[in-house]
Amino acid sequence: MMRKNSFHNAVPVIFALSSVSIHGNAQQQKESRPNIVFILADDMGYGDLACYGNKVIKTPNIDRLAKDGIRFTSAYAGSAVSSPSRCALLTGKHTGHTTIRDNFAKQGGLPGLKNGNPIRRANLLLNDTTVGTILSAAGYKTCVINKWHLDGFNPGAGPLDRGFDEFYGWLVSSADSNTPYYYPALRFRNRELTVVPENVNNARGIHDSDLSVNEGIDFIERNKEYPFFLYLAFDVPHEPYFINSVEPYASMPLSETAKLYAALITHTDEAIGRLIDYLDKNHLRDNTLIIFTSDNGGATMAPIEELNCNAGLRGHKALLYEGGIKEPFIVNFPKKIKGNQVKNNLIYFPDIMPTLAEYAGAKLPQDVDGISLKPLLDGKTQVTDNRILYWEFPGQQVAVRKGRWKAVSAKKGTPLELYDIGADPFERNNLAKKYPQILSELEREIKKAHTPSPYWPLDSEK
Repeated sequence: MMRKNSFHNAVPVIFALSSVSIHGNAQQQKESRPNIVFILADDMGYGDLACYGNKVIKTPNIDRLAKDGIRFTSAYAGSAVSSPSRCALLTGKHTGHTTIRDNFAKQGGLPGLKNGNPIRRANLLLNDTTVGTILSAAGYKTCVINKWHLDGFNPGAGPLDRGFDEFYGWLVSSADSNTPYYYPALRFRNRELTVVPENVNNARGIHDSDLSVNEGIDFIERNKEYPFFLYLAFDVPHEPYFINSVEPYASMPLSETAKLYAALITHTDEAIGRLIDYLDKNHLRDNTLIIFTSDNGGATMAPIEELNCNAGLRGHKALLYEGGIKEPFIVNFPKKIKGNQVKNNLIYFPDIMPTLAEYAGAKLPQDVDGISLKPLLDGKTQVTDNRILYWEFPGQQVAVRKGRWKAVSAKKGTPLELYDIGADPFERNNLAKKYPQILSELEREIKKAHTPSPYWPLDSEK
């Protein structure tokens, strides 16, 4: 719908001067601050990419980002499932402090259904400051594409309600916006639920990875005179595994599930390649910071053993063992970050907000748990490993990492286990009895990190 021009012809000179001023400011900002593209996979395991050792799945475009940038080998998601992980990513807080700490709430939030079963979900609140909020305030054009997963069942808690300028994708609060999975017939364009003509009547004409990249390119094209932040959150490789072609894996001796899974990742890698090519051709690439990672580890439905999705790490999605939270993490920034780097520094999702804030010159909230990684990315010495990294599913699981040590309890009521991740990355040797003092120190950190939540009250807090 076209908006009427409220200025008419009353102040043409002032309007023209304002336009020049706005354009000039935009150009100045553009030259001094980077564009940012943050790409998030969904349920991708640490071992799903070729550049992280996968011997089957082909990911040449993501591999190129890693080769020309930094590949982190000790990076962690915000949680082992989607909503709390994304909440940590966008708010700079760990799950002892975030509003959302699990996909489903024990109480509060809003009720709804999942697979016909009644559940409750919490959602991001108005007082939750997001990356979108601070970057928009700093003059960036901001956009979320595809999966938000922070609205719970509240249609008033979408990206446009939590600091972002534009949104194209699906919401939990609108079940019709994501069916059928990977080939949606309906899709939000900002607040309007619109038809995807290619997918009407289950035509499966356009995969949502392609749809998402098309929308991302369109957003950049309209906003490339300004610094922009594109948060591109793919569905891949979350189940159910739907894709029209399983090439180039059709003739390989793999299960059908493995073929579909691998094809989803490779197809999305090709879509990412189109986005990179667009940035190159439009001379945007050199001033664009690209980060690629995933929200949590490979799921139980994934061909974990067959394709080595989690690289042999213990556990999987929904568990706070390494297989549930350790992720590929790639940072690429041509001419600003040296290529062919591999870093083992401990980093995690709460670090994203402080990092992007420093790059953007944005004002950072005081209550974040993460630190800016910009000095580390710039090649300066930065100690990241002796701090506390923390995760929880309230009353169910808890994990804390400090340096080489990790304490974890992955089942309600079980004692903390202690692992020397430096020497035992697969968490095979529980050292709790051998090093009780270290375990006690980490247990004290757990108690300090947790704050009560109205959505997940512990028995002792009721």
